[in-house]
Amino acid sequence: MPTAFVLVNTEIGSEDEVLNAIKKVEGVQEAHNVYGVYDIVAKIGAESMDKLKEIVTWHIRRLDKVRSTLTMIVIEEP
Repeated sequence: MPTAFVLVNTEIGSEDEVLNAIKKVEGVQEAHNVYGVYDIVAKIGAESMDKLKEIVTWHIRRLDKVRSTLTMIVIEEP
């Protein structure tokens, strides 16, 4: 099962709103507000790499008030 961690930058003051929207996206296993360079970190799981890319590209990056994302795809474990 492909898994990725997505780091999200939001517009100032919209962190909670974006977090709540991300938590509703299918495939999101965890999502948390964090301090630092990024505002939110989310763990995404999907049945295929194509589905994972779809979730990130079409359902997270296009949320209102998301300024940027950084996606880190987990290397398959042995």
